[in-house]
Formats: sequence, structure tokens, C-alpha cells
Amino acid sequence: MIHGGPFANIAHGCNSLMATKTAMQFGDYVVTEAGFATDLGAEKFFNIKCRKAGLQPAMSVLVATSQALKLSGGADPKTMMLPDMAVLAKGVRNLEKHISILKSFGQKVLVVLNRYQFDTAEEIAWLRNWCAGKEVAFAVNDGFTNGGEGALEMAQAVVDICEKPSSPIQYTYELSDDIETKIRKIATTIYGATDVVLYKKAQDMIKKIKTLGLEHLPVCMAKTQYSFTHDPAKSGLDGDFKIDVDDLVINQGAGFIVAVCGEMVRMPGLPKIPQANNIDVVDGKIIGVS
Repeated sequence: MIHGGPFANIAHGCNSLMATKTAMQFGDYVVTEAGFATDLGAEKFFNIKCRKAGLQPAMSVLVATSQALKLSGGADPKTMMLPDMAVLAKGVRNLEKHISILKSFGQKVLVVLNRYQFDTAEEIAWLRNWCAGKEVAFAVNDGFTNGGEGALEMAQAVVDICEKPSSPIQYTYELSDDIETKIRKIATTIYGATDVVLYKKAQDMIKKIKTLGLEHLPVCMAKTQYSFTHDPAKSGLDGDFKIDVDDLVINQGAGFIVAVCGEMVRMPGLPKIPQANNIDVVDGKIIGVS
């Protein structure tokens, strides 16, 4: 589980309004891959989406792999599949940070290890005991090798936790907070920063937001996925950093204010010419999809 690993939220039956929405009401459990990492996806999912839609997830799942944990502990990518308890023990600091973020929202957490053939029984047992010490559930997902049967431990853990779901969401900030306070609460509570630095462009935008009467909107942080800081080269696990906010963007239609942190591309991975330009319907057949 390196910084940026996936997590999922699960709603169970009538414990969540999510389960009553349209087709979702036909399932006992609704699983949502709610974003990219807890400091990015989870923070937005809880503070913006769940608040706006009235959703109440029953629990959250953090997905980990032994290789990613070892990378976080300083392992060489060429040897990260080899057993190394010392490096694994260092790497779980990253996992611990993500657990703490989810707990800040009042969520019950299940850590799931996606098992690979080179994972040892000793490593798995150590991780299970470590999670028990952090008061979070743990399960192994061996579905790739054993299909549905390999995922039974994970599924049962989800069912067990959902029997007594998480308490109501504890939002990081109140909508009544001003924009700067919202940003500071996210930076200190979620990222672990000591403070935020608002550059002139961001300060000028705060004045504009106040003038327009839009301070009630939630904040959508645009930050690198490679670090808890705004700098991809620094992990941020030591907490000795500040978050730089270069600019604020008003997305009134979407209903939030975007805080741009550091130098980053807000929509990465998009080609100059979108594939949609090649899609058409010719003689009743769709072309250009692949």
C-alpha cells in the first residue's frame, strides 16, 4: 500500500441512503471504489459527495500489497517481491497514515492484502497482528489464484463489520467555515501538515469568493497523488511540511472551490486529441471505440 493506493466504501442495506438510490436498492451491499488514496479520494468522497448526497458508508476498505508496502519502506523495485520483514515494518507507516485518515471520519476500516504467490506466511501473519494492534480488521484476498473462494475471508469480514456499521461521518470541516479555514483543516487533519501557505493569487481569489457569497461551498483539493505534501519528492510522513496553495478556482456548477496546490496538471493522462473525436455511428453501427 503505497501512497495513492485504492480504497473502497461499502454501504449495507438501509444503513446508508446509498443503498436506496435507484438500482442500488436491489443489492444488500453496495461497493464503491470511491477515489484515489484516502488523502485525495476519501477526503473528497466524505467531505463533498457524502455530505451533498446524504450518503453514510458502513465501512471503508484499504487495499494493500506486500510489494507496495516494501516500496514505501525503501525497498528496491527489483527485489520488492523478496521477503524482508525489516523493510515491511518500515513500509506500514504509510498504511498507518491512511488508516488514521479514515478513522478521522469515524469509519471502521478493513485492510485487505491482495496476495501474490511470493507472499510468505510469516509476512501475512505479521501484517495481521500489526492490524490487530491498530484496532482494524484484516483479511487476505486470494481471488486471483483461487477465484471466488479466495475472496471469502474478505467478504465475510465485510459482512461482519457491516452488522455494526460506522458512526455518522465526522466531516473535516463545517460548510460554515470560511475557505481558508476549510483548506487549513484539510491540510492539518488529513495531510498532517503544520499549516498552509496561500500565495497572492489564492489570496485574491479568497476576496473574490467572499464578494460573490460562495464561502459556503466545500473545497476540492488539487494535490499530487505521490505524497501527503504538495511536493511529489517528499513523503510527508514526518509531518514537517506546509501545504502551498497557488490558486483557487470557482467551480460553481459543480458546487465546490478547487484549491490548486503546487505545480500539477489537474486532468492528467488526457491526449491532445480525445478518442471521442473518432467515435461515430455509421449505418447503425458504432465505430471508433477501440
